[in-house]
Amino acid sequence: MAQSRQAPVRHGRRALIWLAVILIAMFGGLAAGTMFGDASWQPKLALDLEGGTQIILEPKLEGGQQVSSEQLNQAVSIIRQRVNATGVTEAEVNTQGGRNIVVSIPGKIDEDTRKRIESSAQLQFRSVLLASAPTLTTVGEDGKETTNPKPTDDLSKTPATKPTDGSDQAWITPYLSAEFLSTDCKSPTGAENAPKDQPVVACSDDGLARYLLGPVELGGDSITDASAGIKTTANGASTGEWAVNIKLEGKGKDAFTEVSKRLFKFYSANPNDPRAAFAFVLDGKVISAPVMQGAITDGRPSISGNFTEASAKSLADQLKYGALPLSFGVQSSSEISATLGSAQLSGGMLAGLIGLILVVIYTLFQYRLLGFVTIFSLVVAGALTYAALALLSWGQGYRLSLAGVAGIIVAIGFTADSFIVYFERIRDELRDGRGLESAVEAGWKRARRTIYASKGVNLLAAVVLYLLAVGNVQGFAFTLGLTTVIDVIVVVLFTHPMLQLLARNRFFSSGHPATGLDPNALGAIYRGRAQFRAPDAAVSKKAPGASREAQKRQTIAERKLAEAQAASAGSTSSKEK
Repeated sequence: MAQSRQAPVRHGRRALIWLAVILIAMFGGLAAGTMFGDASWQPKLALDLEGGTQIILEPKLEGGQQVSSEQLNQAVSIIRQRVNATGVTEAEVNTQGGRNIVVSIPGKIDEDTRKRIESSAQLQFRSVLLASAPTLTTVGEDGKETTNPKPTDDLSKTPATKPTDGSDQAWITPYLSAEFLSTDCKSPTGAENAPKDQPVVACSDDGLARYLLGPVELGGDSITDASAGIKTTANGASTGEWAVNIKLEGKGKDAFTEVSKRLFKFYSANPNDPRAAFAFVLDGKVISAPVMQGAITDGRPSISGNFTEASAKSLADQLKYGALPLSFGVQSSSEISATLGSAQLSGGMLAGLIGLILVVIYTLFQYRLLGFVTIFSLVVAGALTYAALALLSWGQGYRLSLAGVAGIIVAIGFTADSFIVYFERIRDELRDGRGLESAVEAGWKRARRTIYASKGVNLLAAVVLYLLAVGNVQGFAFTLGLTTVIDVIVVVLFTHPMLQLLARNRFFSSGHPATGLDPNALGAIYRGRAQFRAPDAAVSKKAPGASREAQKRQTIAERKLAEAQAASAGSTSSKEK
């Protein structure tokens, strides 16, 4: 019996130790990141509170071409995915004037993020016809070196024979050959505006190679997924080299199968044949031109080479989010100030403080000293939330917006609600005649089901809202979901363990009125469960509030039973007289 009474105390101590370990780990990690990394004690702020960078993208249209709302919305969705892939949160991607796309990113953006946004042309797959270093000096038929062989109007632009596929060298007309030889990769080639059904001259994105490419054979929308990872052998052993893995489905898979078979024939005949390569063209530049070293029929090609982790991930993101319906150019790029500013942040923090004070006043009025458990629980929840937001800002690029602050403020009420449910269950058990230790354990068993169900609904709502919404609404949903999880952690690892320890305290277990756990004040005037008696005159005079509370807590059946017992007792007394 002694061991069973000590079990809740041991459980409470272990839970508090676990909570202390979590807090130390979070703040310790944040401190280490501040000293040795680029972490900060303050969570990063979003666009509405800090300001940032605004990039306006303008579509590049051929003569007479118009932008449809469907194309514009699709482009917005893909560019938003690109931005999110960099770990930036609270970015805004919207349309402007039914034509342009405005990308607003909080804080200073790095070059990789800027490149992802500005490299916004349609992704294309073209077979390689010719490839060379970007030299401008060639040797003519007479054996003499010539420089800058400019294409002229007298050169034929029409293939001598009809090409049969994208690798057919019949595409290489005299005019196109001269253009290829004269192309300087230091200058724009105009490849981004080339017709899809015609060959084109393009340079690599680093300017170290130039290509003569056949017509477009696949579009970027053929790719359903792309990821970077360590290359493995057929036996599953790691090679230590980074590769980009691509996933194609449907028509894209079938088309790529045919292309890979054709290119692999060139590779088998001569590994150095440029026609064995397949170019991935983004924004008019060749971002990769891997050689086809095998026929790929499962729609799972893998690109390998001299990749680093960063370059592999960058290429994977370009392939995954490159299927824009239009080509875009940068109209302007500028720094913007905070759309709301520190005044609104201060107002939001003041609103949160007022709400917190009201919760404290209510709990102290309603639960006396027991209310301090609520206060300390809110302090612990606040510490966990702050540390989590700071760590997420450091590790995941999370930024706190005013909508996120609103989510935290709303969570104060939700958190206090958990404590109220628990405390009221304990009071119900005290009214049933239990001692405090027993009431705490029995009340917890009844309260936790309600708490878990309530928090489960809150978390589900936050997740659905986060997945379906964008921008600031996502920020609200994220902080609401985060604080919901933290609320459960605090109730399990702090609030309940603290009450387990307080139940062994003589002052609280005695039911002193100041504790908020006085059985008489709570109306505990009946014996055991379902055994009721009417409040006698002594109790009613001594504690009229307890009598009213007892009557208020009774169900209709219980009240009628108590009234019948009282009437029966009164009738018996009259007969005796």
